[in-house]
Amino acid sequence: MTRKAIVLGSTGSIGRNALDVLSGLNGEWRVTGLAAGSRAKELAQQANTIRPDALAIVQQDFAAELRGALEYSPRVFAGPNALVELLRAGDFDCAVCGVVGAAGLAATLCAVELGKRIALASKEVLVVAGSLLMPLARRTGATIIPVDSEHSAIFQALQAGHRDEVRKVYLTASGGPFRTRDKDAMESATLEDAMQHPTWEMGPKITIDSATMMNKALEIVEARWLFDLRPEQIEVVIHPESIVHSLVEFCDGSMVAQLGTPDMRTPIQYALTYPQRRACPSPRLDLCEVGRLTFHAPDAERFPALRLGHEVARRGGTCGAVLNAANEAAVELFRERAIAFGDIVRLTEKALSEHAFQPAPTLEDLLNADRWARDEVARCTTC
Repeated sequence: MTRKAIVLGSTGSIGRNALDVLSGLNGEWRVTGLAAGSRAKELAQQANTIRPDALAIVQQDFAAELRGALEYSPRVFAGPNALVELLRAGDFDCAVCGVVGAAGLAATLCAVELGKRIALASKEVLVVAGSLLMPLARRTGATIIPVDSEHSAIFQALQAGHRDEVRKVYLTASGGPFRTRDKDAMESATLEDAMQHPTWEMGPKITIDSATMMNKALEIVEARWLFDLRPEQIEVVIHPESIVHSLVEFCDGSMVAQLGTPDMRTPIQYALTYPQRRACPSPRLDLCEVGRLTFHAPDAERFPALRLGHEVARRGGTCGAVLNAANEAAVELFRERAIAFGDIVRLTEKALSEHAFQPAPTLEDLLNADRWARDEVARCTTC
């Protein structure tokens, strides 16, 4: 039976890869909905090729451009609630959530409420609201399968044992463009420097997060909620080759790892086809060609974001919302060349230490904390 998918963030890196995977699954899947933030022309091109039933564009100003470029007449939702409206009106079995940052929170909550499968690429959603999302998923029967390579690797490795047999999980990190750069040189790094990721091709926000290693801080928090782990069970290890995507250590000392070429299509496809596997367009891994795999501990002094990740995983409450929002705001300022590279983590840590912590927040509390953190980062750059 043909299954149906809605791809949120279809014009981004995750979305484009998801569409490539879906097209290669031999008619097992039909795309019934596509959504983008503002790239109306690209969304229209995708829609004219795939012909989904409905589309969504978040920025209302681009709705007319989208409709004008369409060669058929799908239902079009536009505005800040467009993603949720698309999901509530759509017919789908799985939502691929490739929306960057906290913007995907409402849509993910909606898909969970509907009891659907969610192929989740937006780690920020769990960082902000993992304490709400995971219990909700258990109540509704929704299945959240991670798409980012590290958590997909952990998800796959966990199949080798029971959860109560897990001693630790190890999130691997390439080390980003500044893996070997000294702390003083990192402070004055330019935007161009930060965008030179040695392994992955990603969007600008995720690439900058890799340079600060804030991406690993967020992944620590994500793993805490996604796999119901204690913070001390989560470690980060530098692995420059990016072949081992993450590892799970079991209580008997066995370590199970997932290896593969750095290609997002593999975890995306696994999230769609789980528990089955299918042939995938990703290039095959040749271990003899790789030759050597190296690992070493991250430098906490050069990458203080990692300490923040463990702090947020330990404290919970509103900390995740503040960490994510403050970082998003600081990254945007860095992209605008308004702050130095070293200010990204400093401003994020300041917001985290000064916010009004709430240990058991509601969704409204989390959204308020998000807004406060963004405003606080903006205020600190003008005072």
